[in-house]
Amino acid sequence: MKNSKIKISFLFLLALFGTTSLFPESAAIDNLINQGNNFYQQKQYDKAISAYQNILDKGYEGVSVYYNLGNSFYRENKIGYAIFYYEKALRLSPGDEDVIHNLLIANSKTVDKIDTVPPFFLYQWWDDLLAVFTITGWKNFAYIFYWIFLLSVGTYFFVRRTRFQKYTFYSAALSLLVLVFAVSILVIKFQSEFSTKSGIIVGPIVDVKLSPDPNANDAFIIHEGLKVKVEDKVDNWYKIKLIDGKVGWLPQNEVGVI
Repeated sequence: MKNSKIKISFLFLLALFGTTSLFPESAAIDNLINQGNNFYQQKQYDKAISAYQNILDKGYEGVSVYYNLGNSFYRENKIGYAIFYYEKALRLSPGDEDVIHNLLIANSKTVDKIDTVPPFFLYQWWDDLLAVFTITGWKNFAYIFYWIFLLSVGTYFFVRRTRFQKYTFYSAALSLLVLVFAVSILVIKFQSEFSTKSGIIVGPIVDVKLSPDPNANDAFIIHEGLKVKVEDKVDNWYKIKLIDGKVGWLPQNEVGVI
């Protein structure tokens, strides 16, 4: 289990350097980060959780905050919440090795082991491709090749040497292809993340109901840490679907939506 680390999020940097009026608020966030880290090192994990959650309550988020929350909940043996915050961290930084490492450890301690048919390798490759960058990452990737395309086109019309024009033409054509590809991936990833929601069961033992009613019959029982698909919401109930196809309803406080 890797220990917590400090990473400065983009929002924190923005608050720190954006305007002088935000300096006091930035100092407060910095103080909470230090408090949380100190409490964690002193093994006062409940106080560390409180400090990190205060940061989220102030509207700030980042890989480090979610990662350290996951570590703190893991030390408190609250596996569901630990996995939930590791997943939140992974959503912001898909390739973070520390997060992936600790998430694997936490997942190994879950009770429910649902067997499913392994996905077809092409589908797995596609999922891996989408996970290379976040939405922001793919957006920045597309911007880079957009400007390369514009620069290549502009250079093509302003230079007079035929040989150099040939190179800029190839550069423009290649950058346009990559740009179209990046924009397509960005659109697909955007639709995937905002049309499909996943959740982590945070309650120790949860009775999933056949309908959104506390008096309804039980459909099945699941345990903390299980990842589910969130399909619908009615009042304070979520409709969930397991990877093996089972469907049911549970109270919203039993699942953390990623």
